[in-house]
Amino acid sequence: MSQTHPVQVGTLKKGSYVVVQGRACKIDDYSTSKPGKHGSAKMHIVGVDIFTGKKYEAIAPTSANMDCPFVVKKEYPLMDVSDDGYLTLLTETGDERCDIQVQNSELLNRIKSSFGEDQDVKIITISAMGQEQVMDMKIE
Repeated sequence: MSQTHPVQVGTLKKGSYVVVQGRACKIDDYSTSKPGKHGSAKMHIVGVDIFTGKKYEAIAPTSANMDCPFVVKKEYPLMDVSDDGYLTLLTETGDERCDIQVQNSELLNRIKSSFGEDQDVKIITISAMGQEQVMDMKIE
């Protein structure tokens, strides 16, 4: 299955997902220039990498297509958390997965604290273009 799909640049809005310089980004800001004597209207896009938070910019004609990533958010019940930040999560099928590590130390501390208090913790992940990352947690 493809990891992206084409979308016409002129239809993109703030909050849309788009691939900029090979990275899955969420559009933070954009502006459109009017058509001039040297071509069609163009859109200047500022996107924030959904995994690293780094800003990327792109300029493209509004009539052109850009790749947009398929972005999937999932929630998993937390079964365990290791000292090095690896989580044991329960999938929809009832299987355990232990292959995801929390990169954000502040989020990891919140997860450990809530889990240590015997609260039902749900882990929220986001995945796109072959990458997956823990984005947040919530207490049920």
